[in-house]
Amino acid sequence: MGRVDLDEEAGFPINRDQQQQEEEEDEQQQQEEDEPAGEQKGCCDRFHYHVSRWMLPEDLRETYLERANCLPPPIFIILISIGELAVFIYYAVWKPQKQWVTLDQGIWNSPLTYKPEMRQEAWRFLSYMFVHAGIQHIVGNLVLQLLLGIPLELVHKGFEVGMVYLGGVLAGSLASSIFDPYSALVGASGGVYALIGGYLMNALVNFREMIPLLGIFRILVIVIIVVTDVGFALYRRFLSTEAGLKVSFVAHIGGGVAGMTIGYVFFTNYNQKLLKDPRFWFCIVGYIVFLIFAALFNIFLSPAPH
Repeated sequence: MGRVDLDEEAGFPINRDQQQQEEEEDEQQQQEEDEPAGEQKGCCDRFHYHVSRWMLPEDLRETYLERANCLPPPIFIILISIGELAVFIYYAVWKPQKQWVTLDQGIWNSPLTYKPEMRQEAWRFLSYMFVHAGIQHIVGNLVLQLLLGIPLELVHKGFEVGMVYLGGVLAGSLASSIFDPYSALVGASGGVYALIGGYLMNALVNFREMIPLLGIFRILVIVIIVVTDVGFALYRRFLSTEAGLKVSFVAHIGGGVAGMTIGYVFFTNYNQKLLKDPRFWFCIVGYIVFLIFAALFNIFLSPAPH
């Protein structure tokens, strides 16, 4: 009677090391299947993977990741932030103020600030975004627009983000000139709120596809930021005893509405042709009608001095 291998009789594999190696390989393969390919690549790819989870519904992430790269970088939002910071430093250092927390006459006399009595200088309806009332003001705007604008620009590119941002800035100043005609404007809040409004609508519409477990947290954070910032703007407008021009809060609302319309269309049309989307034309026509009405109001009906 031949020798019986106890391991074979017991049903154990002859080569335990080989089986263990195969099990480890199967486990690794399963992990690779569970984890997207971006997790196995470099920092840039991993970053894009997380961006896609926060910015896009599930059915669009694969398309985005196939073409995603870090070139070109999100140049619009970076350049606009550098410009705003440079103007702030100019008025805080080269034109020294009493304090950095709240800049005074330097910014009010700036050719960039929107002032109702000088609204015939049309560039002020956009250029006011470069001027900020203090270090808290500019830090808040820069943090928000960089944290939100960079991922948005990586997904939707600079043209879309630029149009939404500038559309919010212009909508903010025009809305302020209509509903708060005696107040001045400084700061990029109109553009920042346009980005927030567009992203919020995208998050609400695609709630189930954009990390549902974090959906409530994401929306809650946006609501807290908006309520806090608008509340502070209302305080500065109606309750603050600081001397100088009163800064309008309406630009926040105008920019937010622009973002929830135009921004929503831009940010929910990834990998689709905007010109074939009827929502795009509806929003564009509505925005143009608003621009025409605001221009006529400022020329013929505004109670603010000329």
